[in-house]
Amino acid sequence: MSSKNMHQTMRIYHRYLGFFLAGIMAVYALSGIVLIFRDTDFLKRTKQVEKHLKPNLTVESLGKELKMRELKADKEDSATITFKQGTYSKTSGIAQYSTKELPYFVQKLTNLHKASTKNPLFFLNVFFGLSLLFFVISSFWMFMPKTTIFKKGLYFTLAGVVLTIILLIV
Repeated sequence: MSSKNMHQTMRIYHRYLGFFLAGIMAVYALSGIVLIFRDTDFLKRTKQVEKHLKPNLTVESLGKELKMRELKADKEDSATITFKQGTYSKTSGIAQYSTKELPYFVQKLTNLHKASTKNPLFFLNVFFGLSLLFFVISSFWMFMPKTTIFKKGLYFTLAGVVLTIILLIV
């Protein structure tokens, strides 16, 4: 394949894959922005929960059962454990507490970024990652190597790599 044909082919693939991925990138961008605020109450709603657990749990085992990291008791006596989010009755095993949860669709968006191999979304994540890698590589075929634009593009690429490394280190 001649150099001119290779450039033209890469441009065509780059263009149509770009149009296809535009929707996926928009959704990833929105979910990424929402994830930035995951340690705040932004968009979260309070939900009251009542769970029946084993009686006589310790604070540590209560935290594990409720899937609350670093659960700390504000007050504990022989019958109850009181913590920031609610209470646990040692005698009945009933925990009543409140949680803050994202709305259903927003939660689905955040799961898009956190998908593991146990989740079918992982195929979309792998496809998206490989497509972005193709974008990186194919973008170097958009301009002829001897042109000024191509050379400036290499400087911008290097600047992007350096900035990312600096931000990872800091």
